[in-house]
Amino acid sequence: MSSRIEQLIDELEEYIESCKPKFMSNSEIIVNKEEIDELLRELRMRTPEEIKRYQKIISNKEAILNDARAKAQALIDEATVHTNELISEHEIMQQAYAQANGIVATAANQAREILDKATMEANELRTQASQYMESRLVELDSITSSAIQSTNADYERLLGSLGQYRDLIQSNLRSLHPVEDLDLHLDDQEDDDKLDVM
Repeated sequence: MSSRIEQLIDELEEYIESCKPKFMSNSEIIVNKEEIDELLRELRMRTPEEIKRYQKIISNKEAILNDARAKAQALIDEATVHTNELISEHEIMQQAYAQANGIVATAANQAREILDKATMEANELRTQASQYMESRLVELDSITSSAIQSTNADYERLLGSLGQYRDLIQSNLRSLHPVEDLDLHLDDQEDDDKLDVM
């Protein structure tokens, strides 16, 4: 089952694929700012939840280790009880010591193996969770950076286009008026511009 962050990344990719290409461009698209902002907002909200989930996985290391310790202690306790029973019987005391030492050694080896295995599993879980989160965050950073660059580039091109249209309009206005009325008209235009700014 995929995480919500993976679903959001898939939705971002699908949205980008579904955007219309910009006129006369193979690499640029037109995005809806509200839609992409909504996806990014939810992504920001979900990321801490995903991190908490993987931190919980990592914290399970302690539960695994505690379980291993409990099993190891149970083996040692059982070995100790058995050893005490054997030692209490005088006629087989020497045999009891030998058996007890063997049982304790076996229990200690089993306990060590359980602890080693639990530690390796816990470390593997932590490594996998960290690698997964790092890859998701790197992917998210790449998508966000790409969206920011695309939006900034579109904005700069829009300003450039508007400037060109304004220059064309002013050129057309000048061509409509005789030379003697040009200064008067430009003065009027400057007054209008000042009023618009105010």
